[in-house]
Amino acid sequence: MSERITDLIHHPYQPPAGFEAPQPAVHKASTVFFASVAAMRARDWRHKNGYTYGLHGTPTTFLLEERIAALEGGRECLLLPSGLAAIANVGMALLATGDEVLLPANVYGPSKALAEGELRQWGITHQLYDPMQPQDLAARIGPRTKLVWLEAPGSVTMEFPDLPALVRLCRERGVTCALDNTWGAGLAFNAFDLQPGAATPLAVDIAVQALTKYPSGGGDVLMGSVVTRDEALHHRLKLTHMRGGWGVGANDAEAVLRALPSIALRYRAHDAAARELATWLRGRAEVAHVLHPALEGAPGHAHWRALCGMQDAAAGLFSVVLDARFDTARVDAFCDRLRLFRLGYSWGGPVSLVVPYDVPSMRPAWPHAGVLVRFSIGLEAVEDLRADLEQALGALHSG
Repeated sequence: MSERITDLIHHPYQPPAGFEAPQPAVHKASTVFFASVAAMRARDWRHKNGYTYGLHGTPTTFLLEERIAALEGGRECLLLPSGLAAIANVGMALLATGDEVLLPANVYGPSKALAEGELRQWGITHQLYDPMQPQDLAARIGPRTKLVWLEAPGSVTMEFPDLPALVRLCRERGVTCALDNTWGAGLAFNAFDLQPGAATPLAVDIAVQALTKYPSGGGDVLMGSVVTRDEALHHRLKLTHMRGGWGVGANDAEAVLRALPSIALRYRAHDAAARELATWLRGRAEVAHVLHPALEGAPGHAHWRALCGMQDAAAGLFSVVLDARFDTARVDAFCDRLRLFRLGYSWGGPVSLVVPYDVPSMRPAWPHAGVLVRFSIGLEAVEDLRADLEQALGALHSG
């Protein structure tokens, strides 16, 4: 019996090569075998010319990295366990004690919390700049500024900045700029070619995504990516990635690989439904403002049109500011009364989501009275979502 167990573990059979199917194979490994000690000593984990340890990549994760890099318009990609881990990887790789990072005032909340927490503890300072005023960014960039974060549009409040102008400022000052491109998903615009046809490409240095959202599309995967075109910058990020011990599971990589071929179709469907519902809500007396970059009059609409108009792409996310006569309790009742829209964070999956936000606590200069509610539009029938919204709006008038 003992011999049979050993034979099971060391069985010599290998399936024949040449198998091809629509979905790639899933390779799981912590240990990777080497043919000899010489091969073990010669192999370099920093390049995709071989395998050393599961944390440093398998055929499955290498394939996903290459496809995400292609989607973003970049050349090199790192995978991380979440979008926030991707943001942390960039900060840890590029910032040191005495440095400063600049964040847009409408930055993704956990990114700001990272700056206020760990980065501050490590002697790294930060400032918030107004992303809708490029001159404010210009005034804040100083000799200690080593990294500028960009978002298009801003988190929750959805202002769309003049992204090329902000990137151009960073180029002129020699400061690395990193874009959280989760909303654009590599589809709304090319972060590495912000002026198509220009003699000298205008590009961000780093594009980060939460693959949790549109690339996954199922609401069941946590993953992030960091994409660059510069090999030296990529290896700097990769060294921190290795030292941080960041890896992703093979089954999660498989799920994203399976979803990627349909990302453009899903993105368009989310977008079309969101625009239809946002336009309808504009006509409701209960709604004071609709914040959707693709709608005329929304903050930064002209910047969205200039950058994304050729693709006419705008994702499936928007916010509304309800009339100031409705207090927080009534807005909460409205959200609770929704049936198809589920209460939950994140976005990009098949189920529509709703979250009310206390924006004044997040944005001290927020100009609007009234409670803000953010919607992520899923893949349900638009008429059903509209009917759900209509019945729930009745909760605002009761009590």
